[in-house]
Amino acid sequence: MNNFFRNNTYVAVIADIKGSKAIKNREQIQEKLKKILHNLNNKYSTYIASKFTITLGDEFQGLLFNGMQILPIISEIEQEMYPISIRYGVGIGEITTIIDPEIAIGTDGPGYYKAREALEYLKQTEKKKQAGRANIRIEADGNQQLSMELINTIFSLLTVIKDSWTERQMETIWNMLNYQDSQNEVAERLGITQPSVQKNLVKGNYYEYLNAFKVVQKFLSEIGRNDV
Repeated sequence: MNNFFRNNTYVAVIADIKGSKAIKNREQIQEKLKKILHNLNNKYSTYIASKFTITLGDEFQGLLFNGMQILPIISEIEQEMYPISIRYGVGIGEITTIIDPEIAIGTDGPGYYKAREALEYLKQTEKKKQAGRANIRIEADGNQQLSMELINTIFSLLTVIKDSWTERQMETIWNMLNYQDSQNEVAERLGITQPSVQKNLVKGNYYEYLNAFKVVQKFLSEIGRNDV
């Protein structure tokens, strides 16, 4: 992992809305996304090298100093935009141009090349209609390809679990993930019983999902610049 701790290494994200052209209220969705990104730029400003910016009608990108908050950021976007689906290409590598901290446009380098590569891979996988496809993929500029494939395999398994959730299981699991407190408190917030919370967590494979999520988050937290 030490090769990721170079002074010019960043975590680049390029994402796009799936099937955006078929969305009837496209302008409203774009405005909603714009507000979400604005809030995230403020909330995670310490970790963001260049603010998340809408670059095209259905695409946005951002640049992070490291991977510590990449999963929480993606998770928040996913929840806020639901049921709209978004793909996320994450690239690890150097940035070779001047970075504008206010807008992630015009910045370039291997980090963004890898993010674009990851995003295009997801698009091609969807065209092949492969089962269990993930909506997140990570690529790295360096010799950590085996590690990247292991993480991407976990992303695929997490997608399989998420795709099995009912609406109630999803609501319960997201609530538990966001607050990280007791089943009783989750039950109170959702207006259901504690046994119902427990049933939703078990049926939705929450604990397996959480363990895998934590493994990936720990791995990503070690990637990127260590001088900020």
